[in-house]
Amino acid sequence: MTESAENLTLGADFPAATVEQWRRLALTALRRSGGATNDTLPEQVDDLLTSVTHGGLRVAALHTPEATDRPETGLPGQPPFVRGARAAGAVVAGWDVRQRYTEPEPAELREAVLGDLENGTTSLWLAVGGGALPIDALPDALDGVYLDLAPVVLDAGDAFRPAANAWFDLLAARKVEPGKAAGGFGADPLGWRARTGAVDGLDAALRDAAALAGRCAADAPGLRAITVDATVYHDAGGSEVEELACAAAAGVAYLRVLTDSGLSVRAALGQLDFRYAASADQFATIAKLRAARRLWARVAELCEAAESGGQRQHAVTSAAMMTARDPWVNLLRTTIASFAAGVGGADAVTVLPFDHRLGRPDAFSRRLARNTQTLLVEEAHVARVLDPAGGSWYVEQYTEQLAQAAWEWFTVVEQAGGLAAALDSGLVADRLATAWESRATDIAHRRDPITGVSEFPNLNERLPQRRPAPEPIGGGLPRHRYAEAFERLRDRSDARPERPAVYLATLGSKAASGARVTFATNLFAAGGIAVTTEPGPAVACICGPDKAYAEQAAPLAAELRAAGVSRVLLAGRGDYPGIDGYVYAGGDAVAVLTTTLADLGVPE
Repeated sequence: MTESAENLTLGADFPAATVEQWRRLALTALRRSGGATNDTLPEQVDDLLTSVTHGGLRVAALHTPEATDRPETGLPGQPPFVRGARAAGAVVAGWDVRQRYTEPEPAELREAVLGDLENGTTSLWLAVGGGALPIDALPDALDGVYLDLAPVVLDAGDAFRPAANAWFDLLAARKVEPGKAAGGFGADPLGWRARTGAVDGLDAALRDAAALAGRCAADAPGLRAITVDATVYHDAGGSEVEELACAAAAGVAYLRVLTDSGLSVRAALGQLDFRYAASADQFATIAKLRAARRLWARVAELCEAAESGGQRQHAVTSAAMMTARDPWVNLLRTTIASFAAGVGGADAVTVLPFDHRLGRPDAFSRRLARNTQTLLVEEAHVARVLDPAGGSWYVEQYTEQLAQAAWEWFTVVEQAGGLAAALDSGLVADRLATAWESRATDIAHRRDPITGVSEFPNLNERLPQRRPAPEPIGGGLPRHRYAEAFERLRDRSDARPERPAVYLATLGSKAASGARVTFATNLFAAGGIAVTTEPGPAVACICGPDKAYAEQAAPLAAELRAAGVSRVLLAGRGDYPGIDGYVYAGGDAVAVLTTTLADLGVPE
C-alpha cells in the first residue's frame, strides 16, 4: 500500500445512501410481491413494513440514528445499567452456567451434579420438596460438592423457609462459613401465588421471606433470599411487556416488605434476584434483559439508591417454546435463546434440555444443554465483549420501547394496589390472556411458524423415550406452550390404529400442481394427517394451478362427491361451486385441521 491507513476512507467512492432511496427500492419490491399498489407512495412504505409484537410494540423495518429516540444508556456497571449491571460483565470468566435438576432420588441427583460440575457447569439450580428432591435428602444429594465453590440456588416453592434452614444446617455440618457460600433460596411468595392460585398464607410467607432476607444480609451476603421469577407470566402467555412489568411490580412489593422489616433500601435491593425467560426471538430477548435493567434502575433511583440498582439476572430458555414433536429442533431454539441471554447481559443462564417436554432428561441431553453454553462462551467467545448489542439502533430503540411500555403497564398494576391485588382481581390474568390470544392466533395461522410441528412435520419420527417427570404445579395462571394446539391434533391422529389420510386430487401436470401438493402435504401433516393419491378417504383436497380451477374445480368436486367424499377442500383461494373449504398460506391451519379430523371420524 502506498497510502497510509490514516488516509484510507472506506466507501469514499460511493455516494451516501438516503432513507428516501431505501423507501423507493422497498416500494418497488413491495409492488412486485403484491404488498403495495401503483398508487402507494414512498412515504407509506414505513407503515407497510412495520411489524407489531404481541406486546403491542410497533417495530420499524429500518432504523437510523435520527429515528432512534433513546436516553443516555451510560456505561456498563453504572446507572441506568442498560449496558450491564456490573462493570466487567461476563468478560472475565463468562456468565454463570447454571444447570437445573428435578430428580427426586439423592443418589441419581448426586451422580448428575458431580458429572456436570466436572464438565462445565458452574452453579446448580435444585428443585426440592413436593415431587422433587426431599429437603432432608440435601446432604446425600450434595455429598462431594464443595459448597463454598459451587453456588447453589434452591427452588422449594412455598417450602423455602424449611429449605433454607436445612441449607444453613448443611453448611454448619460441612463446616462452611455462611459468608463463603453463594447462591440463593428462591423465595417468591407472589410468584407462588401466581403459579398456584393459593391466596391463604401470603402475608405469613412474605414475613418469612423478609426474615430470611435479614438473615442472609447479616450472616451470608453471598446468598440471596428472594427470586422474582417472571417466567410464570411468560408461561401464561405474556409478552415481554407483561413479563417485565409483573417482574418490576413483584420486585417493588418485596422491597416494601423488606424495608418494612428493617432492612435498608440498599440491603433490600441486594437480596433480590430476577429470573426471565429467554426465547428463540433473539432480539426480543436481548432487548428484554436490557430493558429490565433500565426499569429496575428507575425503581432504585426513585428509592434514592440509584447506585445499588444493578439488577441480578438469571435467564432460562423458554419452556413455552419447547416442543414434544421433533424435539431435536429444541437444540436450535435453546442455542439461539442462550446466545441472546448472554448478549443481553444475563448473569446466569440455564438451558433446558432438548427432551424437556418428554420427561426427565438423561445424561446425554443434560450434556448437550451444558455444552451449548460452553461452546458459546469458550469457542464463539460471546462473553468476551461487553454489551455487544450496544450501539445497534434497532436494539437500542427496541429496548427503549419495551422499557416504556412495561413501565406503563407496571404503573397500572401499582394503581390497582400492587401485584397481589392485581392477581386477585384478575387484572393480570386478563392482560396475559389478551397477549396469549394474539400469539395463539399467529401460531394457528402459521405466521409464527414452529419448525417440526406447524412447518415441516415428520410423521414417521420416533421420539426418544424418557421417564415421566413430575407434573408441574398449577392452579393459578395457565401454562401455555406455543405448540400446544398442533400437538394436541397430532396426539389425536397418532392414537388411531391407522393414520388418518386425505385424498389429494390433482389437476394439470406435476409441475403445475407440485407447489400446492407440497403445501397441502405439509399442512395436513401438521395435524398428523397423511395424504394419498388413492381414492378412499372421506376428505379430498384439490390441488392445481389457478387456471385449471376455473374450468375443472366444480366438475371434479362433483365427481369426488359421487365417489363418496363427504368434504371437498381446495388448495388456494376462490369461490368455486361444490367446494366446502379452502386451504392457503395465512389461513387458520388449526381450524382446518380440527375440522378435517372430525370429518375423518377421529375422536377428540
